[in-house]
Amino acid sequence: MTKITIIGSGFGGLSAVREVRKRDKKCEITLISPRADFIYSPSLIWIPTGLRTGKQITVPLQKFFKRMKVEHVAAEVSGLKDCGRMVETSAGEIANDGLIIASGSRFLKKLPGFEHALTLCEGVKAAEQIKARLEAMDGGSIAFGFSGNPNDPLAVRGGPMFELMFGVETMLRRHKKRQNFDLKFFSPAPKPGIRLGEKAYNGLLKKIGQKGIEVASLGVKLERFEADKVVTQEGEFTADLILFMPGMTGPGWLDNSELPRSKGGMIEADETTRVKGFEKVYVVGDSGNYANAPDWGPKQAHMADLQAAAAAANLLGELKGKASKETFKWELICIVDTLDTGIMVFRNEKRKTLLPATKLMHWSKRAFEWNYMRQYR
Repeated sequence: MTKITIIGSGFGGLSAVREVRKRDKKCEITLISPRADFIYSPSLIWIPTGLRTGKQITVPLQKFFKRMKVEHVAAEVSGLKDCGRMVETSAGEIANDGLIIASGSRFLKKLPGFEHALTLCEGVKAAEQIKARLEAMDGGSIAFGFSGNPNDPLAVRGGPMFELMFGVETMLRRHKKRQNFDLKFFSPAPKPGIRLGEKAYNGLLKKIGQKGIEVASLGVKLERFEADKVVTQEGEFTADLILFMPGMTGPGWLDNSELPRSKGGMIEADETTRVKGFEKVYVVGDSGNYANAPDWGPKQAHMADLQAAAAAANLLGELKGKASKETFKWELICIVDTLDTGIMVFRNEKRKTLLPATKLMHWSKRAFEWNYMRQYR
């Protein structure tokens, strides 16, 4: 019987499970991840402001795995060998006839003093730490920022930081504490968020101004973080709390593999998601660098879902001796949330759409969360 291994239980990995099982009812599927849980990471932005708890955005996957007839191996991946046919893990070696890699990325934390910053998208624990720090503050200065990977312009995740910043500002107003806080935004990118499109970027800057948030530094290289300040090449500014999202690179276990990597450390794949130079090995989501990516190509859950569909179809076809031919479309879809309203942004190869902030978009984001998580309960 055909054995397919999937690495990762995030958006890409679980979508790959559904797509493989939809096309093949009999193959054996083994999924490797540290825990049998799915974290709905887009909602991490709501934990610091109290709209969500970690438990509310975590789905135990035992029932889903049973429905999909998936064997879950609770382990850390440490490497690959035999041209991808053998996955090395903390629980031993796992053989496969076909492999889909959806293990996500890791953050680049090379900046001196990074221990003084908190990174929201590291998970529930990080989001809860931010919440605790905010609750302990009666006033002061909070700095929100993000950067990219200097060797990979697409390896950046700035959207959640805009949402966290706007959400915290809204929360402080609700609690009648806004006047006690100085909120600051910074980024070494000259136009952070420009991948959303010029109109959306200008809209975000306008929203920052409307909310009384200071643009402390743009387009200037960061030097270091200190306990109470951010230091750049052109100066420094105070910050009692630093919330920062660094650029991304590939998972650490790639060092113990022969997979091709981009300058930014991502796995090199063609437009079908097949890893270049490898048979029956595919990559989906943040850890991939795709041949057909536009310069605004997003690293987001929606893209991982689209890539998973292509990977599943191509892998199953290749296992039957067919050439990989299924591709995926590039789309950027997001609702930039402010805790009480949302700004809808859509972009593809043909058009760009920006809808103004409305309460409907905020509630649409919450409805999508509920509907997406439901399929794994």
